[in-house]
Amino acid sequence: GPSRFIRTAISTRNNRFRAPSCEIDNVQEKRRGQEQSAASLVSCYFLLIFYDSAGLVTMLSVIIVTHNSESFIDRCIASLDDQSAPASRVIIVDSGSTAPSYLDLLATKKGYEIYKKQNIGFAAANNFGLSLTSAESDYICIMNPDTFLETQTFESALAVLAADSQVGIVGGRLKGFDIDLGSATGLLDSTGIFRSWYGRWYDRGQGQKNADNFRIQEEVPAVCGAFMFCRTAALKEAVPTPFDESFFMYKEDIDLCLRLRKKGWKLLYVPEVEMHH
Repeated sequence: GPSRFIRTAISTRNNRFRAPSCEIDNVQEKRRGQEQSAASLVSCYFLLIFYDSAGLVTMLSVIIVTHNSESFIDRCIASLDDQSAPASRVIIVDSGSTAPSYLDLLATKKGYEIYKKQNIGFAAANNFGLSLTSAESDYICIMNPDTFLETQTFESALAVLAADSQVGIVGGRLKGFDIDLGSATGLLDSTGIFRSWYGRWYDRGQGQKNADNFRIQEEVPAVCGAFMFCRTAALKEAVPTPFDESFFMYKEDIDLCLRLRKKGWKLLYVPEVEMHH
């Protein structure tokens, strides 16, 4: 098989090496009305990332569902190719684009696979992609074609999953992006999905200024489907299928998250895992 080598946690390309990741935080916060303080909370861990001879992470696959996404897919792909820990396999499932030929050129890229379907819906198309890759990948990133990653998005998410084997999905800090203008809005899009007291589910922080808000890593009720960095072992427990296909699109991400939480998996919002959407 292809040659491969090991780099350690938060390692980078070009054979540069960094020590195991250590996080030192001075935390003061109020929870349930009582102030809790902890000085120098230290956690250190090793993340072993296996790369193939082309510098791709062999244990990571990406699934993207497209539908008439020609106006923004190139920006998404560019952000994937620019990852410090790039995936070895990118599966694009087109769900009924009017003219899906815009994807043909991507089929010539190393590690990219294109599958063209009728308009079967977001949930079913993702399930199809998962059926192709779940046997060989330890981690799977499910993301939208209009999600644009920062350079270290995957590397940061991998480190979080390596630090805690009970984390099933990592969600990130989704920052708003105006497709028509081709620029960031300066506003937040999602920092996790929450439920109001009267039952409405909503993306926390949506429309608020992207500033110093929501900067603490924490468990959340659900993760936005625009970016779900998943542990494959967790998805395998979401039976009969990860996404319930009775949800043609929308809210299927919440349903999946609720089922995984019932199985005991943690869902984390990690502010250092950043992207635009």
